[in-house]
Amino acid sequence: MTTEAGTTEKPLRKDAERNRQRVLAAARELFAERGLEVTMDDIAHHAGVGVGTVYRRFPDRELLIDALFEDRMGDFRRLAEDALEVEDPWEGLVEFLERSLEMQAADRGLKSLVFSTAHGRERIARVRKQVSPLVDELVRRAQASGDLRPDLSPTDLAPLSLSLGATADFAGHISPDIWRRYFAIVLDGLRTKRTGLTRLEVEPLSEEQADDVMRTWRPPGR
Repeated sequence: MTTEAGTTEKPLRKDAERNRQRVLAAARELFAERGLEVTMDDIAHHAGVGVGTVYRRFPDRELLIDALFEDRMGDFRRLAEDALEVEDPWEGLVEFLERSLEMQAADRGLKSLVFSTAHGRERIARVRKQVSPLVDELVRRAQASGDLRPDLSPTDLAPLSLSLGATADFAGHISPDIWRRYFAIVLDGLRTKRTGLTRLEVEPLSEEQADDVMRTWRPPGR
């Protein structure tokens, strides 16, 4: 079999493979819930194994991140490829943005990899580089059709998406789809052709909910 480090070794014993799968499952859950700042000690505790067991399979945290997220970043690339197949350029861009935001809202670790080069080694970095020209083309097509404001740069999408994703971190535990409300508002600001305001299908937070969010929110990584 091929390990995360790319070397070939004998198949793991059944108990070792079970522990490896427990480590991966624990890391997947914690990364999705809390982001990539989770420690190896956190993962070992969540998996119910000793931290030495984690380090035997994954000598450092970046190898574990690579092992878990290469496929997920591939899914992100395929979103952009599928969006380019949509005949209507505006609808293709909206589909890509909405589906990518759905993925980020469900997985904080994935969101960190999408927007930061601080984590992930060659495999993830390679996928990230493949996504960039696809997003550029989505923007170019929508602008050429006259639907997307011409002064928008492809580099504007990352801050916009990060801001929308932050609303899921901020209030998602109270209103899981709250980010969709602000996504609709952002789309109205991006689109050049519309006959009226987009209907906001997700209700705003009530005053009580807003107070609850303010009381319980903590900065990322805390």
